Amino acid sequence: SIREATIIGQGIGAAMRGLRPITEIQYLDYLLYALQILSDDLACLQYRTRGGQKAPLIIRTRGHRLEGIWHSGSPMGLIINALRGIHVLVPRNMTQAAGFYNTMLQSDEPALIIECLNGYRLKERIPANLDTFTVPLGQPEILREGDDVTIVTYGSMCRIVTDAAAQLEQFGIQCEVIDVQTLLPFDLNHSIVQSIQKTNRVLFADEDVSGGATGYMMQKVVEEQNAYRWLDSAPQTLSAKDHRPPYSSDGDYFTKPSVEDVFEKVYAMMHEVDPQRFPAIFA
Repeated sequence: SIREATIIGQGIGAAMRGLRPITEIQYLDYLLYALQILSDDLACLQYRTRGGQKAPLIIRTRGHRLEGIWHSGSPMGLIINALRGIHVLVPRNMTQAAGFYNTMLQSDEPALIIECLNGYRLKERIPANLDTFTVPLGQPEILREGDDVTIVTYGSMCRIVTDAAAQLEQFGIQCEVIDVQTLLPFDLNHSIVQSIQKTNRVLFADEDVSGGATGYMMQKVVEEQNAYRWLDSAPQTLSAKDHRPPYSSDGDYFTKPSVEDVFEKVYAMMHEVDPQRFPAIFA
């Protein structure tokens, strides 16, 4: 049997003895079994020792859509609230994940790197400097430029949102797609609000349940970055249904946000702005 708490505990001990361990939790769903140790022993270590002790542990796992009821977890709100003190990195593909590993191997701080589960079934171009390039923390990346709606997302949803943005373009709607890349820390230079100053509309999308990480991102952007000053429409969120994906092969499609869900959400936002230019699709 697998004991996630033991895996994390041994990793913390090895890191405190000067090693640079990378521990693996096979699926993000099962991080729950190690949550108490991660929160009580790792996340607060530097805080409660006034910087006297460090454990530069990297926890590698994979999550989001793909594998049904017990292997499609994306409990990001739970993780963010429980693990302040640990970097939470959410790469959209394996190349970005490699960059995060390189970054954190040079750091003395702990990190949780959540790879995209369905990324294991996709092909990517391998950069020549795969073993050396780094990805900075707290710096979102604009994946697609636009001036009608800003869509803020991360992880597997980047592909879903980008595909939806391409379809929305055919209807005259230009979406700016932003990958936050890291949730802790989050957009240190307040670059997302710069996008909203241009579009005046924002949608936060992910695979957590409603009020989870989308609520966290909204608070960070609308309140802390004062994005409300630039909004002409109410900020919107799009998350997964409030239940686990069914066993069936199409369970993720009906539980997690799909391309169609993103399209309908953004189109409805633009319909509210200009119903003549963007008439209701479903009367």
